[in-house]
Amino acid sequence: MAKTSMINREAKRTKLAKQHAEKRAALKKIISSPTAGYEEKADAVIKLQKLPRDSSPARQTTRCALSGRPRGVYSKFGLGRNMLRQATMRGDVPGLRKASW
Repeated sequence: MAKTSMINREAKRTKLAKQHAEKRAALKKIISSPTAGYEEKADAVIKLQKLPRDSSPARQTTRCALSGRPRGVYSKFGLGRNMLRQATMRGDVPGLRKASW
């Protein structure tokens, strides 16, 4: 089980990313625009840098829904490899079973 503080930190990052998504998108559009002037782009870069670091979606990591484990998470199921294996063995995941050949 992951530390509660790490799970809460990830929830905070998700909330901040949603909160600042529109502002970040607008600033990035100005920065990548070929028609914008140099001063306008420089101002947009400074404003983007002043936003909270955790508001960037790149700082979010996927975590297992059951254990909170950050590594080995299958995005299709939202579970870590250990929890996915346990759920498969119990028969909780339809259409998924242990390979044997």
